[in-house]
Amino acid sequence: MPKNRDTVSSLTAWRRRVVSGAVHRCWRWVRETGAVTAAHPGGLRFGRIGEGTRLAFPQGTVFGERWIELGNHCIIGEQVTLTAGLMPDLDLGADPILTLGDGVVLGRGSHVVADTTVTIGSDTYCGPYVYITSTNHSYDDPRQPVGRQWPRMEPVAIGPGCWIGTGAVVLPGARLGRNVVVAAGAVVRGEVADHAVVAGAPARVVRSWDPEKGWQPPMRTPAPVPIPEGVTPEQLLAVAELDES
Repeated sequence: MPKNRDTVSSLTAWRRRVVSGAVHRCWRWVRETGAVTAAHPGGLRFGRIGEGTRLAFPQGTVFGERWIELGNHCIIGEQVTLTAGLMPDLDLGADPILTLGDGVVLGRGSHVVADTTVTIGSDTYCGPYVYITSTNHSYDDPRQPVGRQWPRMEPVAIGPGCWIGTGAVVLPGARLGRNVVVAAGAVVRGEVADHAVVAGAPARVVRSWDPEKGWQPPMRTPAPVPIPEGVTPEQLLAVAELDES
């Protein structure tokens, strides 16, 4: 009798492994097939989608694609929302409303809501669940529900090379310069100069770059060691494998 139970248990475990493997293989196929690229746009018709750009599956809410332009080699994570206009099926004119430069990364679950123009510069990286919006609710009339009052809209411009941390919020009218760092959870409004680090809600500058003095206040961590010249990608992968072992 114990042998029979052992046999049944082994068979059950084998079946679970087989089913689990099949499920994961199917999910990988679904994710690959459901991804959106220039060659395979699915049902989305962007104003432009550049070479090498990929929207991971499943996508979040996407509408107003005709007024959304995505540069080359952008990475759009799962469940990312990209919208142009207050609602679908509006005529927004001849010019793009939402523009991503080359090499932009939007982390999983992020939202970019462009009711008026939003521009994200090349090589800007956003962590997961970042919220960028050109629209804010108004609450001027205390007699009316906030959601029924006409919102306020201001363009948003994010310069090239920025890093926007997990859960950060970029509010209407924000203008970020080049290579700005936004700390996780920060709420950004107004203008941020080039090479600044901002944190908090509302965000304030906590570190900035001085051409003569360098970073002020000084960095507390050692600078990363640069990769020596002549090192190939294959050699870097080999080193990574040694570290894992």
